Amino acid sequence: MDAAWLERFDRYLATERRLAERTRQRYRRDLEAFRRHCSDRGLEDWADVGHELVRGFIARGRRRGLAATTLGRQLAAVRSLYRFLLREGVVQADPAAGVRPPRARRRLPGTLDPDEVAGLLDGADPEDPLQARDAALFELIYTSGLRLSEVVGLDLADLDRSEGLVRVVGGKGAKDRIVPVGRQALQALAAWLQHRPAWADPASPAIFVGRHGGRLGGRSVQRRLQRMAQRRGVQRRVHPHMLRHSFATHLLESSGDLRAVQELLGHQDIASTQVYTHLDFQHLAQVYDSAHPRARRQRDDDPEGPGS
Repeated sequence: MDAAWLERFDRYLATERRLAERTRQRYRRDLEAFRRHCSDRGLEDWADVGHELVRGFIARGRRRGLAATTLGRQLAAVRSLYRFLLREGVVQADPAAGVRPPRARRRLPGTLDPDEVAGLLDGADPEDPLQARDAALFELIYTSGLRLSEVVGLDLADLDRSEGLVRVVGGKGAKDRIVPVGRQALQALAAWLQHRPAWADPASPAIFVGRHGGRLGGRSVQRRLQRMAQRRGVQRRVHPHMLRHSFATHLLESSGDLRAVQELLGHQDIASTQVYTHLDFQHLAQVYDSAHPRARRQRDDDPEGPGS
């Protein structure tokens, strides 16, 4: 593989695209690794590289434990090189086209343990309108697993206190769903709703309103929760999504019912719930192997297992 084209590409990045030296160093390092990968497989020309070789380069990086962000950067470098080579007439096709970078693992919020939740949510003064509202708000997020956008979007018509249910409208493109409301959340809601008429604009349908009568905003909720956490001695940053995540984690730990948690969270795809609750496909495989009659039959009848 002719390294001279890497030098010409570097000059192009410096003079035409005006990339910083540090960025160009990363490109050079990534592309030199790609060139060695190609040469090790007997390729002598940039035009000889195909899709499978590019995929193999990324797959080798994954096996070596490189981060998804690093592999994505390497793939971007190869794509940029081949766009340049196409422009120069050196190649007729881009072998990196259609090759997808590996997904970066989603970062999940931390969870509060049940004692931390109790320390955070218990002890509000129901006679104080602000404390009563905040208690109802955060109890509802935790006991029903609501997103921040969902809880601030709730209207009085969505709440059925007699049945202990709340209708949640949409949320990230999902369909409406009905979820149960816990006993403590219902008690907190009852205390807040006694104060609400003194604050709410008569035309506002919102359950949660601010001092000026309008619907409470998401940023206000975040600030109120953080202040509450500081007052209650929680030694880390707490945000509403952490309450939702704690709801899912605690419910799953107690019930083991992944499908029920999926429905309550409003996830379209069970894979979202797996990520959300620290599960992976290995867990589902273990459940399948221990519970499905065909899986048990194969295990019992074939002592060497399915790989024999």
